Amino acid sequence: MRRGSAATRESFPRGRGWPNETFVARPKEKHVKIGIIGAGDIGGTLTRRLRAVGHEVAVANSRDPETLADLASETGATAVWAKDAATDADLVIVSIPQKNTPDLASGILSARKPGAPVIETNNYYPQQRDGKIDAIEDGTPESVWVSELLGEPVVKAFNGIWWKHLLNKGVPAGTEGRIALPIAGDDADAKKIVSAVIDEIGFDVVDAGSLADSWRQQPGTPVYGKDFGVDATVDALAQATPERTAEWKA
Repeated sequence: MRRGSAATRESFPRGRGWPNETFVARPKEKHVKIGIIGAGDIGGTLTRRLRAVGHEVAVANSRDPETLADLASETGATAVWAKDAATDADLVIVSIPQKNTPDLASGILSARKPGAPVIETNNYYPQQRDGKIDAIEDGTPESVWVSELLGEPVVKAFNGIWWKHLLNKGVPAGTEGRIALPIAGDDADAKKIVSAVIDEIGFDVVDAGSLADSWRQQPGTPVYGKDFGVDATVDALAQATPERTAEWKA
């Protein structure tokens, strides 16, 4: 397991939470059941990639499951109502517009298996889509806000990669130029599971720290939208500042 250099470690401001380990996860030995809430660019792409490596996927959007008939036919995923997506799931992915998070039904994740991680892929786009969200504007990290609304711990992942690259640029472990994706969360076991899934679909993983430090990978930061490898991702996370840039605040 690789660790960041002393120089990189020192570049993180004190008290901000050094993402103290980078690692490449190994594939899981068995296929698992994954529920995906949201079938847009990222949710639909993850449906395709996770089905391609053999996982059982139940996918939902905000409408009738019949609206996902084409995606289900293409991938072999099961289209379900949003309220049923997490049922008995080993892993749940929430991938919806940030502004729609408060509209999710209370307890929508409660039917997942005990301890099953929840990934959230969302980004806050105040000018482009979401409007002003006061708590985020006042400094609450995006994923902390989501976690509080869901009433569940989450792991932030997949938020900074373009969906076409997520679909097409995954490569086997050890391949030169493999893209690294940062993840953030408070549960080490959950992050191991999430990391293994990310590795399976062709990407390295960098632990970006706690959920409170997930601002390091939000829009406008040096790592956002980049296809960096592990070392460059670590450096970009170290260079991030919590101040939202003009483009990404209301």
